Amino acid sequence: MKTTEPKLPEGAESVVLGAGCFWCTEAVFQQIPGVLSVTSGYMGGETKNPTYEQICTGQTGHAEVARIVFDPKKTGLAKILEVFWKAHDPTTLNRQGADEGTQYRSAIFYNSAEQRQIAEKSRTDAAKAFPRPIVTEISPASEFYAAENYHQDYYRLNKNANPYCRVVITPKLNKLGLPA
Repeated sequence: MKTTEPKLPEGAESVVLGAGCFWCTEAVFQQIPGVLSVTSGYMGGETKNPTYEQICTGQTGHAEVARIVFDPKKTGLAKILEVFWKAHDPTTLNRQGADEGTQYRSAIFYNSAEQRQIAEKSRTDAAKAFPRPIVTEISPASEFYAAENYHQDYYRLNKNANPYCRVVITPKLNKLGLPA
């Protein structure tokens, strides 16, 4: 069963980011001050209402993403993107660590011309920190499909039970100076 996408609170903004496995992305951005909610899901493909099993085939065109809803009075998109660049390797095409395939691509899906400008400037600024070219896709947001309920709050609910959480997500949080 799929979770429903949260409605935007008045005055809030959203952006959708792909940074590899959405469990990792969600665990990072849930801890950023000013972020109101993070929903794991799928974007950027052709299949309507895709399932996790379909996404895993790499045939739907979707990326695993996190929809980040934030209060622009407390944090801005530029600050969120600063974390985004540090939270994954944007120089690897369709891969993050052992996760490989188009569903793990680095992507920023923007909702406005202003967000696009911020994303492009952020990518240019971030490029100075990487020895290889950034391959992050910057595209207009398309339909967001929330992932199945068992993918939501995955790290919080499974950090002691799932080895992936201990081996991949916890070290990522530690590297970023976030509580694990």
